[in-house]
Amino acid sequence: MKFFIDTANLEQIKEAQDLGVLDGVTTNPSLMAKEGITGEENILNHYKAICDIVDGDVSAEVISTNYEEMIKEGEALAKLDDKIVVKVPMIKDGVKAIKYFSTKGIKTNCTLVFSAGQALLAAKAGATYVSPFIGRLDDISTDGLALIDEIRLIYDNYAFDTQILAASVRHSAHILNCAKIGADVMTGPLAAILALLKHPLTDSGLAQFLSDHEKASKK
Repeated sequence: MKFFIDTANLEQIKEAQDLGVLDGVTTNPSLMAKEGITGEENILNHYKAICDIVDGDVSAEVISTNYEEMIKEGEALAKLDDKIVVKVPMIKDGVKAIKYFSTKGIKTNCTLVFSAGQALLAAKAGATYVSPFIGRLDDISTDGLALIDEIRLIYDNYAFDTQILAASVRHSAHILNCAKIGADVMTGPLAAILALLKHPLTDSGLAQFLSDHEKASKK
């Protein structure tokens, strides 16, 4: 499973990269705004800064909702760096744009996916990634992990190349369950990734080892 971090915070991205497990980054307008990044030029420069840190794909989202503007915006984003993946919403014009980008060799991430039918359309259009939002489904008492399972079955049935990118991941249990189901990628906050490090027996075991070493070194 690939690990993406869902943030526009450069320090967090660098921390995840330095950990040695980071495969890419996903961002969106809300995450950019959270970091105080405003204005088209500043946003584009921030994407470049992210690409300079990481080795893998960086999803950059289009703002437009009509086909022509999506194409214009997506092509401009793709020119920033070979790592850029154009993030497109799951709407009719978005599916058309994904098909266009796929014919041009531009990688895409179909976002805001909440059903298996939407995921099927994205794969048919040639999306590189499809992003089902499991956390948001959980918020409305719907099983987000069940959606990952459905998409995995459909994609395996027809050998689609589109990668399942589990999005809106909230905690380490989400990550582990997505890995069990067979999601290709997960994207979540740094805290969820770091939580995988933790186990009380690891902490107590290390404390015991260090205590025993200290006692032995005094003899």
